[in-house]
Amino acid sequence: MSPEERQELLELFEGLRVTDVRDGMDWNMMHHYGSVSYDIRPLFRTRAFGIARTARYVPYESNIPSMSPEEYTQWVSWYYREVCNDPWFHDIEPGDFIVIDQSGVDVGIIGSNNSLACYAKGIRGIVTNGGVRDTDEIILQKIPVWSKFVSQKMDQGRIRFEAKDVPVNIGGVVVYPGDVIVADGDGVIVVPRKIAKDVAKYARQELEKDKIGRRKLYEQLGWELDETVK
Repeated sequence: MSPEERQELLELFEGLRVTDVRDGMDWNMMHHYGSVSYDIRPLFRTRAFGIARTARYVPYESNIPSMSPEEYTQWVSWYYREVCNDPWFHDIEPGDFIVIDQSGVDVGIIGSNNSLACYAKGIRGIVTNGGVRDTDEIILQKIPVWSKFVSQKMDQGRIRFEAKDVPVNIGGVVVYPGDVIVADGDGVIVVPRKIAKDVAKYARQELEKDKIGRRKLYEQLGWELDETVK
């Protein structure tokens, strides 16, 4: 995707809610596609959207050797260097939305440190069909993360990197690199790149209709207008 196309997509989806995008998908006859399973939820109420950058992890198949804590420290360094590394991290571009398929393994693949490192490189959000840890710090840092569960466990001995920039299954939806991800308190929705512009057009139509109707009700109630109706 060219930088110009990335920027165009990001501008088209600016300010759109998940519900608006769901409507835009319906207007394009995609009624039964795009909505990620409801069990993938945000850590805190927030909104984010961006361009999908995908990665897939699978269970670690080998045994963990018996060793002393000092030896284990060295083994962990080897593990993160050779087994559960994150090569996709070096490819991050501003506007990316990180999408991680971790094959249901009970680990917190996203934590306080790597989420902040991703955010510093310009990501808009992270979604995983597995676990996240260090959640108090992630919330404090205001990193937008959607996950299936919270896990206390580290990666080593449990999970390994398998592929990047490949189609992944997140909550029953296939996500391809370059798709548009929109997420908020209503969950996560995936927009295929090839129809993203048309979806954004009709999502915007429905958002503006909603704003007009709600603004009239605000005025009727004597409420001060806020950013959701202006």
